[in-house]
Amino acid sequence: MTTSAPPPATAIATLDVVALDCRDPRGLAAFYSSLIGAPIAQHDEDWVQLAPTGGVALAFQRAPGHVSPEWPGDEQPQQIHLDFEVPDLDAAEPAVLALGARKHDVQPPGETFRVYLDPAGHPFCLVRA
Repeated sequence: MTTSAPPPATAIATLDVVALDCRDPRGLAAFYSSLIGAPIAQHDEDWVQLAPTGGVALAFQRAPGHVSPEWPGDEQPQQIHLDFEVPDLDAAEPAVLALGARKHDVQPPGETFRVYLDPAGHPFCLVRA
């Protein structure tokens, strides 16, 4: 059975913020601030938000019981991951590792993107632009 896509609708909302749970919002915000060059726009003890880049802000919310996702696998699923475009994967890799990222042991085939873990263990990808 084939289904067609629903007709375009008027937006109800606009995506404003993507928030990641973590134990240390300030530390994780500093990592991503350095990665994407976005300054911290607001913060308190439990919430740190970067200035929006590309129309969407990235934020970090304190979750004392946060457990790092395990990818690949479903026991502790990643639930979300972020992709960041870079002009040169080989040049970007040492820079992102110097910020505190770790290269994931599992890498997909091909040379268009690489998987890393942020300091809180969230998977993210660097993608060749």
